[in-house]
Amino acid sequence: MKKISIALVGIGKIARDQHLPAIAADPRFELVACASRNASVEGVRNYPTLEALLAAEPNVEAVSLSAPPLPRFAQARTALSAGKHVMLEKPPGGCLSEVRALEQMASRAGLTLFASWHSRHALGVEAARTWLATQDIRSVNVRWKEDVRRWHPGQTWIWEPGGLGVFDPGINALSIVTWIMPRELALVSSTLGIPSNRQMPISADLELFDTAGVPVHVEFDWRHGPQELWEIEVKTADGVLLLSQGGNRLHIDGREVALGAVHEYPSLYAHWRNLIERGERDVDVRPLGIVADAFLLGRRESLEPFVE
Repeated sequence: MKKISIALVGIGKIARDQHLPAIAADPRFELVACASRNASVEGVRNYPTLEALLAAEPNVEAVSLSAPPLPRFAQARTALSAGKHVMLEKPPGGCLSEVRALEQMASRAGLTLFASWHSRHALGVEAARTWLATQDIRSVNVRWKEDVRRWHPGQTWIWEPGGLGVFDPGINALSIVTWIMPRELALVSSTLGIPSNRQMPISADLELFDTAGVPVHVEFDWRHGPQELWEIEVKTADGVLLLSQGGNRLHIDGREVALGAVHEYPSLYAHWRNLIERGERDVDVRPLGIVADAFLLGRRESLEPFVE
């Protein structure tokens, strides 16, 4: 079995908690190098920039980008220009146009580009999608709330333009909803709660409908705690489906569905590996499109300053 040699760019919390263990557990990948301005990984060669890595490691076949979204476009463009397959951590970019440009670059070069949505690989998501495909859906309610001080301590970039604010976790919920709903969704209104000393929202309330007129109500809040609330409730003519714990727990009509162990990032890397082997791309920007629409249509409410 030939291993795919990869490099990981951006060695922060998500890289150490999720990417590195997932890569190590997959026998068809070999991590050979990492790039980070301020961190390093034991057992591989480390470089301060992606450019330095690519210059020194011409045999790297694929690059996984775990840096914040704003610098990711330039990094992805550099990797694709060097002939490397690319995986993008969510969100796939700071805006829609740059992701579309990257998709075109990858297509022209015959390379794999994977805009990953890790929450779609939560344990209950595919079972929920299968069940809902045959249901008469009446309404959807999304409640995605957590404490920003716990999950993003000291990350000032997340409050700047392109950082998404509360949509950084909220887009995980949107990635699930756009996947499990059998029809396309359209945003009709949004309210964004923005601290007076920040650029991005700390809360958001969205109203959407699918093409059959089914209402979808979405609540995001970064002031919630101490226990996270990550759940999606779908009411149908035959009962209620509830995805909780970020999609890793599933109840249908009050009965819990037996699931396995959490495996989001290993599943992501397995999917990327399969895409590379088949010469395919997976670039679904619908979750990011809803976020963009929320800013376009958003009514802004000024809130008290946020101080960490």
